[in-house]
Amino acid sequence: MSGALLVVLLLAAAVFYVISRVAIVVPQQSAYVVERLGQYNSTLGAGFHILIPFIYVIRYRHNLKEDAIDIPEQECITRDNVMVGVDGVLYMKIVDAERASYGIANLPFALIQLAQTTLRSEIGKLDLDRTFEERTHINQAVVTEIDKASEAWGVKVLRYEIKNIKPPQGVLEAMEKQMRAEREKRASILKSEGERDALINTAEGHKQQEIKQSEAKKQQQINEAEGEADAIRSVAQATADGIRQVAAAIQVPGGFEAVQLRVAEQYVHEFGKLAKEGNTLVVPSTLSDVSSMLALAMNVVKRQGGTPPPIEQR
Repeated sequence: MSGALLVVLLLAAAVFYVISRVAIVVPQQSAYVVERLGQYNSTLGAGFHILIPFIYVIRYRHNLKEDAIDIPEQECITRDNVMVGVDGVLYMKIVDAERASYGIANLPFALIQLAQTTLRSEIGKLDLDRTFEERTHINQAVVTEIDKASEAWGVKVLRYEIKNIKPPQGVLEAMEKQMRAEREKRASILKSEGERDALINTAEGHKQQEIKQSEAKKQQQINEAEGEADAIRSVAQATADGIRQVAAAIQVPGGFEAVQLRVAEQYVHEFGKLAKEGNTLVVPSTLSDVSSMLALAMNVVKRQGGTPPPIEQR
């Protein structure tokens, strides 16, 4: 390589270096802190900027996007003196580049230490059982405490999330036994409640069955009584109609003789019935005497309400 070429390359490198120090392009969601002769001068936002080289120097470059910092696991002691291992994640973002540059020397380290000390303090206020139930409360308390302290650093803490809470092995075994006992207790309660409900349902079914059967029997008796009443009324109506027809037949010419003939034919049957009813009648001594039988029969007709004409004695 010749000497002229080397000089050209050195001049090109010098020009490139000067241009890179003069023309500054700041990306979106970034902030550059500029010092003038060793003192803070300004903070450059996103866009194109021109600086005087060797006088203005970009000292700090900050990313303004939300960032996550892993909080390592640490041992914490609960209020009931149980040691648990707790780790988490802290979400934060820089809101003031100047204070983030000059307010703290090592921002991530400071945030981690502050999160761990605050978490130990919050865990120490709770019993072991409540540490599992109060995760949301613990997270919010840690965010509040860290946000107060980090305000001077130009940092906004957005949220903190506990990843794991690890009790000692002996405590874990005891908790498993307790949970198993609780599950068995709930299973027994549910089983007894199921049996109780089944007995109640069975008794209710029997009750409804008895009620339905009694109602059916009652309706059956009502129907039978109504049927018997209808039958009695029908028989009485038919009897009354028959008697009226007989009475009408007696009034027409030859009707009385027809009635006598009819009475004579049914005499034997009617006589038996009259005897069973206990009526007081005069029974002829000679049953072959037709006139006596007719007189007796007409006496029956008369007792039934009829008004027959006088019977001739032969």
